[in-house]
Amino acid sequence: MKIGIIGAGNIGGNLTRRLTALGHEVAVANSRGPETLTALARETGATPVPVAEAARGAEIVVVTIPFKNVPDLPAGLFDGAAPGFVVIDTGNYYPRPRDGRIAGVEDEGLTESRWTERQLGHPVVKAFNGTYAQDILDRHRPAGAPDRIALPVAGDDETAKKAVRDLIGELGFDSVDSGGLDDSWRQQPGTPVYGLRDGVEGVTRALAEASPVRTEEFRG
Repeated sequence: MKIGIIGAGNIGGNLTRRLTALGHEVAVANSRGPETLTALARETGATPVPVAEAARGAEIVVVTIPFKNVPDLPAGLFDGAAPGFVVIDTGNYYPRPRDGRIAGVEDEGLTESRWTERQLGHPVVKAFNGTYAQDILDRHRPAGAPDRIALPVAGDDETAKKAVRDLIGELGFDSVDSGGLDDSWRQQPGTPVYGLRDGVEGVTRALAEASPVRTEEFRG
């Protein structure tokens, strides 16, 4: 599968490492330019590209950049993507330490991924946002393993969500359907499932226990 990854930080870098190891063709981009990704490319075999070319031919595009930077992505970003491509949003809104106040979230009450979807102009599936980056490398397990971690996945398009859940399974994790994007507050920062290392049962329970009210720490 051809996969584009926009953002080469902790999550983006480790997804690049695992996906290339699984045999996927990965193009990776960051805001500083492809010349800064030489070491990652040499390590993984991924192709470093400018952000504007990251989605070219991609069946899955992973957007894993700071929340506040999403509106700065280039127009026409997905113009060359494969038919039926899926966008994965791994982002989180951190108003105090990084992003500042985002009116769409604070005043309109949009979930983080609904806001991101509006900026991108394409449906997204929310996944990996509460995953420890190192776990992508270290905690993958075969199906049926008693210590296999489950990840929540939210999205409105069932076909797109299945594609993401299948990819998560290939990466060595179970997944739990956490509903549509308007329900994705259940996996935002400050909720019981955020950062949780547990199986399907524990993740399902944590999603059910979530509150739509943002904790003070995660309000702008």
